[in-house]
Amino acid sequence: MKLSVIILNYNVRYFLEQCILSVQRAMRDLGAEIIVVDNASQDDSCAMVKQYFPSVILIENKENVGFSKANNQAVAVARGEYVCILNPDTAVAEDTFAKCISFAEMNKNLGALGIYYLDGTGNFLPESKRNLPTPTRSLLKILGIAGGRRGYYARYLNEKETGEVEILAGAFMFLKRVVYLEVGGFDEDYFMYGEDIDICYKLMKAGYTNYYDGSNYVLHYKGESTQKDAAYLDRFYGAMQIFYKKHFSKNKVTTVFVSFGVKLTKAFKKTRSNRNKNGEHSAEEVWVLTEDLSLLKNLSEIFEIPVKSVAKRAVEEDLVSNKMIVFDSQYLPYKYIFQLMEKQKNRGNSFRIKPPKSQFIIGSDQSDQKGGTVLL
Repeated sequence: MKLSVIILNYNVRYFLEQCILSVQRAMRDLGAEIIVVDNASQDDSCAMVKQYFPSVILIENKENVGFSKANNQAVAVARGEYVCILNPDTAVAEDTFAKCISFAEMNKNLGALGIYYLDGTGNFLPESKRNLPTPTRSLLKILGIAGGRRGYYARYLNEKETGEVEILAGAFMFLKRVVYLEVGGFDEDYFMYGEDIDICYKLMKAGYTNYYDGSNYVLHYKGESTQKDAAYLDRFYGAMQIFYKKHFSKNKVTTVFVSFGVKLTKAFKKTRSNRNKNGEHSAEEVWVLTEDLSLLKNLSEIFEIPVKSVAKRAVEEDLVSNKMIVFDSQYLPYKYIFQLMEKQKNRGNSFRIKPPKSQFIIGSDQSDQKGGTVLL
């Protein structure tokens, strides 16, 4: 078997459904399997997988064992030559995995491969490619100092370029299964956050090269897998402390420096998160790209603003503003949807996708806030 796609789920049933549907499209003719690990979700995620995706391997944990342990569980039973660690709040393009496999086979010393992350607003997520977060780089980021091309984010590489990077994000991480196992997989000292940094660093120390491919896309509704509250801040910066103790605690000065930086960051982030309350987009019309008349009828009954069907060229050729654009992925490829989202971003537009053969539309209007689902 060529590929095992591993999806760790926790209480995001509808995002998971879309994720699996997009993965199924992208793995056609590849010889692949999907493994879903559920970390004791309280919603009906597991029932949904069993009902709609009987071929998916489902691991149901009785408690939330965290990101690292759950993914390690899945890799232990995976049969693919390659594994792709994938968040449930993602959707992939139809050629995403084929391009990853081709890239891997041309780069024999590949550690992990990451790709271009597009958020729900059509914008690039800079954490797609990062430099090693040394204490100095992290402190500069805390203080709002960009740090240039070799700062926290790997800005020396354009977002659409391809090249070597140090750190990739764990929402989409592609690598050989034997390499994953060779470095011990994700370190289970981390419960949530920091695992992706740790494994990338372990791969580098083992002599492998991590790459970023800016020509390959994944949609990541960042904020859906976890909410950015005080508990999130504690977990995230606690994970960074674990990383520094493991890899940078060479002396007491470094330890004190890192501890101070982490505490300062937590205080700064909590203050800023209380101040930044992003308003919702106010669409004037709902534009629907579909051939399904029943979808138009349903949306017209749900929304109070005008709903109309538009041709693809209306969104392809012209820049529009203040629209909610609904893409029917039964009719449109995900890759094409991503391209249109990029084209129409930052113009007061919001984007929703109807996954194939589903009864809901889904989307997110901020990269750090929980998105939403409208049932049809």
